[in-house]
Amino acid sequence: MGSYLDIVDAVAADIRAGRWAPGQRLPTHRQLAAEWGVAVATATRVFAELKRTGLAVGEPGRGTFVRDLSVRLVPAEYGPGPDTVWADLSMTQPISPRRGELLRSALRDLAAGGDLDALLRQQPPGGRPRDREVAAAFLADRDIEVEADRVFLTSGVQHGLDLIGRAVLSPGDVVAVDALTYPGFKSLAALHRLELAPIPAGADGPDLDALAELCRRRRVRALYSMPSLHNPLGWVLGETARTRLVELAREHDLLLFEDAAYAFLTDPAPAALVTRAPERAFWVSSLSKSVAAGLRFGMMIVPHRHCELMKSAVRATMSSPPGLVAAVGTGWLADGTVTALEQVSRDTAAAHQQVLRRELAGMDVLAHPHSYFGWLRVDPEQRMDRIAAELSRRGVRISTADLFATTAHVPHGLRIAVGSPALADLPQALGTVRDVLQSVPIG
Repeated sequence: MGSYLDIVDAVAADIRAGRWAPGQRLPTHRQLAAEWGVAVATATRVFAELKRTGLAVGEPGRGTFVRDLSVRLVPAEYGPGPDTVWADLSMTQPISPRRGELLRSALRDLAAGGDLDALLRQQPPGGRPRDREVAAAFLADRDIEVEADRVFLTSGVQHGLDLIGRAVLSPGDVVAVDALTYPGFKSLAALHRLELAPIPAGADGPDLDALAELCRRRRVRALYSMPSLHNPLGWVLGETARTRLVELAREHDLLLFEDAAYAFLTDPAPAALVTRAPERAFWVSSLSKSVAAGLRFGMMIVPHRHCELMKSAVRATMSSPPGLVAAVGTGWLADGTVTALEQVSRDTAAAHQQVLRRELAGMDVLAHPHSYFGWLRVDPEQRMDRIAAELSRRGVRISTADLFATTAHVPHGLRIAVGSPALADLPQALGTVRDVLQSVPIG
């Protein structure tokens, strides 16, 4: 038998070929040693190398398991290279080494007590009354006082926005949005055949004079807004602007769609729009950015007059929220897990933002100090597609302005998501961004 690396190559080939399924437990060190006729110490080196290269993950006391390669990034020391991604600066997914153990503990608690059969039955639209009460209590601690029957549980922000579109909008309706906005809402607008009317926005928020003029010229049905940490520009709308925004909404009978996906990062933030205009404001958020993107647990606040329409929209899509997910999500809302992880996220984002400011010093970057991302303005003579292509060739993913733009003229900018890479990998990733921006030719 050759070196331990020969065994690594053989096991790796089996994993990539699908002979070992994602999540499957690998043999123990002793079993692998016996199978290959090597010492246990050699088997230990094999497992260490499989973990280092991202093919396996070890859990103390449970063993070593095949990692799901569909969501895997190659470790930084293996990039760059052909078809290799070692730094994803396009996604904003929180990183917490405790999440797996927290989920395991939550599932054990559910298994040990309560009526498990109830979680496997179809839930009422919007969630069980007790779950909605827990969500309402969680929101009250964040200065959003709301009756539990106005709280709907969803499968995340995107699902909540889709439900709003189904419940209160019709094809052809005009919805005002920021000139740069969340790509997911652009996708929903296309699906629901809505017309997006872009509002110019600066470093501090949208141009409300432009919004007022738009509403005087056209029948605008709603405004989609991210007042507490805008994606991608990172601003937090001030008190005066929020007051005027609500006044405009009432004057022109606009519905307000408040996306609070990143609001937890701005603690403390000005009062939410939904508390200022409860008769017309919808509010959506989730645990995707603070706990885990794959949990798919969200919350939505609906004006009283639209609650029955919202129940119909829920029945027409998913019938009811998944009981097991709702139980985990509301359990973490109630026991302080979400609050603790939100603080971890704020601290992590702040540390990553410091690296962003240091590594891209001298460049034109807009970013909130506790944000998961920054907006980098680039030279208008540089082509963003060339920048993105060169970064991809070097193993770095990034988002270009066309994903966020709602105007025919796309501004020259890149959104750099710094929340997902490990802090140790971030300087190298941002250094690559700087190198590419300095090397891509003008024109």
